[in-house]
Amino acid sequence: MQMTILGLLCGIALAFGILIDGFAGFAIVAILGAVGILVGRVLDGQLDLGGLVGQASSRQRR
Repeated sequence: MQMTILGLLCGIALAFGILIDGFAGFAIVAILGAVGILVGRVLDGQLDLGGLVGQASSRQRR
């Protein structure tokens, strides 16, 4: 999917969030969209959370 079309769809989703529930709907849609982007990048291999997990587990061992 082209990035322009993806951006358009995200904008439409945010607009529906505002129309349906005001700012709270907008915020929920924006937060869930950001979480979806992070999960997608992890699944695609573009974002590696191993460093964060490794740092957290090494702190607990001390």
